[in-house]
Amino acid sequence: MKSLLRNPVVVSILGALIWAYMVLCARTIRWTVEGDDAFREAWKRDYGLIVAAWHSRVLLLPTIWSRIARKLPEKPHPTAMLISLSRDGEAVARAITHLGLDSVRGSSTHKRKRKDKGGTAAIAETSRRLRAGSVVCITPDGPRGPAEQVQQGPVILAQRTGAAIVPYALHCKPVWRLDTWDRFMIPLPFTKGAMVIGEPFFVEKTDDTEQARQALDDRMQAVHQRASALAGQSG
Repeated sequence: MKSLLRNPVVVSILGALIWAYMVLCARTIRWTVEGDDAFREAWKRDYGLIVAAWHSRVLLLPTIWSRIARKLPEKPHPTAMLISLSRDGEAVARAITHLGLDSVRGSSTHKRKRKDKGGTAAIAETSRRLRAGSVVCITPDGPRGPAEQVQQGPVILAQRTGAAIVPYALHCKPVWRLDTWDRFMIPLPFTKGAMVIGEPFFVEKTDDTEQARQALDDRMQAVHQRASALAGQSG
């Protein structure tokens, strides 16, 4: 599988398939949406937006773009997703390009190997976009977990750039789950789903980073539970 993902033709085909599946789910799932009015208002402001959603929902993340954001006024930079430099990340990057979204490529440094896997450049580019008032989607529990636990990255970005963090939850019923660290979700078309967009969360430069991380985690858990309830699931 790893050798196949090194083949640019295979990656291109896989990216097109992922894009088609993303569009199919966004258009055919019967969505219940909450929080979109507040999101539209936040979009109109001058500050940047960090849209935060769990890594397991990658196939559903563009739904907020295709159903809401693409109809809103243009920002200084196109909406982007922060995606790792892994081989599977390349396919996702190709997929969102078909949707008119940008990708910012990079991942956090591996502590043992002490190699910067594009993290420094990715943070610099993400910060530049946010300071300009644009929008970047981030998986706050990625790229390695723990699953559905906010890490400090989004909080630090918000402190550095003045951007607001928007908790973004997606849930569907029924779904397939893969045996991965995040129990990756494979949504099924023509099913029932819920999208819940939380109120913008601001972090001041002087705020304690760990306390802000915990506050964001609480907000992420709350919107996730609400989306789960709306989709008819208990967890």
